[in-house]
Amino acid sequence: MEKHWIKLFVTPNPIRAEIVKQMLEEHQVPAVVINKQDSSYRFGQIELYVHESQESLARELLADNEYGAHEEN
Repeated sequence: MEKHWIKLFVTPNPIRAEIVKQMLEEHQVPAVVINKQDSSYRFGQIELYVHESQESLARELLADNEYGAHEEN
């Protein structure tokens, strides 16, 4: 991954990660999901990254939409 990307959100739920990614992209905040789960046993985390220039807006959007209350990193 390129430099200057910030881990914004971590969850064990792949669907939730994609929902958050879609919400950010609808607000013109590019996001990248990296799935670090084991494919056989489904343990591990899924991480969502945003560019550092978009971090404050992304955090505001998470807070406004209550996505990051328990899973935000």
